[in-house]
Amino acid sequence: MEKERIILGIDPGTTVMGYGVIRIIANKPEFITMGVFDFKKIKDHYLTLQQVFARTVALIDHYHPDEMALEAPFFGKNVQSMLKLGRAQGVAMAAGLYRELPISEYAPLKIKMAITGNGRADKTQVADMLKRFLKIPQDQMPKELDATDGLAAALCHYFASNTPKSEKKYTGWKDFAAKNEGKVKR
Repeated sequence: MEKERIILGIDPGTTVMGYGVIRIIANKPEFITMGVFDFKKIKDHYLTLQQVFARTVALIDHYHPDEMALEAPFFGKNVQSMLKLGRAQGVAMAAGLYRELPISEYAPLKIKMAITGNGRADKTQVADMLKRFLKIPQDQMPKELDATDGLAAALCHYFASNTPKSEKKYTGWKDFAAKNEGKVKR
């Protein structure tokens, strides 16, 4: 019998932080929850970071995930926004490390590609695919798409960690041919 695995996904932010939790049983992902923390009313950036840490630790303590997946900041035009986003991500990572969780991070393009097959998909397309794939009832779909972004990070991590890895590594065609003589005609 395969052990249950729980993955916490985080879409870090200093105004809104999205999260999603999935459970893997018998190699099948199952929706547990998703939501957002709204930090817009907090005017002090450092107090916001404190809340990112506290809320992430609270999620970890409540759901007891085995792994944590984060959406990596994307490179935008506004350097100040990117710096704040990077700080929020770092604080969320620190919370995971504080609770000794393995952490993986994924670029937004990779997450969208894993969920929809299109790295340029918009947030509504991602939310729709999550709803269908995880069989989430309509009444549990959030208005805030940061929640589905957090859930998408968790599901992306499940897909990435479930991809079969080749046992053999090759440095080129000659190396492949040398290590697979029975498969190559000369």
